[in-house]
Amino acid sequence: MVGSVPRSLADWMWPFIRCFPGATWDHVLVLVTGALLSPGRRTVTAALRVMDLDQSASFAVYHRVLSTARWSARRVAHRLLRLLIAAFVRDGPVVIGLDDTIERRW
Repeated sequence: MVGSVPRSLADWMWPFIRCFPGATWDHVLVLVTGALLSPGRRTVTAALRVMDLDQSASFAVYHRVLSTARWSARRVAHRLLRLLIAAFVRDGPVVIGLDDTIERRW
């Protein structure tokens, strides 16, 4: 285990390490692990509770990962898209369709 995170999850998340600076990476691994293990709503508090960190002194640091830490959601999404294309599209073009209609609910 890497800290309190299983080695297999850390290996699985390895392609995203460059998306997160320094210590943020360790916090992201804990949050992802907690989100995978938590039943019900996937909140930071629920993730920390399942990781037995809900009473820790660094509780607020994990909340700041999503609000003020320096990382780019676009960069993570770009990396994920590239991994998905590499896994599912061996050859040929990738066609992305957009629907610009507005759904109206009454």
